[in-house]
Amino acid sequence: MNILGNLLPQPSAQPRKRQRRTIELKSKREIEIMRQSAKIVATVLKEISEMVEPGMTTADLDAHAEKRIREMGATPSFKGYHGFPASICSSINNEVVHGIPNKKKVICEGDVLKVDTGAYYQGFHGDSCITIAVGEVTPDAADLIRVAEEALYAGIEQVKAGNYLLDIAGAIEDRVKAGGFSVVEDFTGHGVGRNLHEEPSVFNFRTREMPNVKLRAGMTLAIEPIVNAGSKFTRILKDKWTAVTVDNSLSAQFEHTVLVTEDGYEILTDRSKV
Repeated sequence: MNILGNLLPQPSAQPRKRQRRTIELKSKREIEIMRQSAKIVATVLKEISEMVEPGMTTADLDAHAEKRIREMGATPSFKGYHGFPASICSSINNEVVHGIPNKKKVICEGDVLKVDTGAYYQGFHGDSCITIAVGEVTPDAADLIRVAEEALYAGIEQVKAGNYLLDIAGAIEDRVKAGGFSVVEDFTGHGVGRNLHEEPSVFNFRTREMPNVKLRAGMTLAIEPIVNAGSKFTRILKDKWTAVTVDNSLSAQFEHTVLVTEDGYEILTDRSKV
């Protein structure tokens, strides 16, 4: 989940320890718990990617996600978070992030569907997002989705102890711009763990306006580039959640929860392992 870019730890629906604004390094025990919360998220997103078809509603996907998260012993991270009413964010086409599932929102052939969800398990969150091409999409839409996913992995490849957030950001920005698209700057990734949003902000573009944190083993980061086909600028709808592109262009997003290790990274929400 990706609240406004400058969001740091905030109260969530689940009880937790007193929140701190420092960057937390997870212990081996905590990392093992996060592997489980992330596995739940990865499982749900894989199931949704396989079940989506034209004619379903975004409320159908939300109901499935909540049911499965709870069946696996967790609670939905998003539901109730700052008043968000659902277990997934479902954003279609020009909707950038934080789309609210609705039984009247029918998924259509050719849609570019973003599904973001999180699971809170034994005190820790996992968080991940995928973009799904519903049926046959246009070549331009397929290209956007491909570049957004490649940008995520380009950023992840820069993750290891001793590197910096700008290494991640630069790799993401370069891949997006090489594809002819724009990086959304209104939202960023974030630390994730005891809280759904922790420090540091994990930005997707080169900037001096946010701290260029040095990566250390034990950090857990939600890396999540958001890529628009047109303008990078967004606006928020009257529901106070859904962000859309200002020029009505398509948008795509991918996100993984990633563990920083001494010599690289571990993708905790890797769907290929569930």
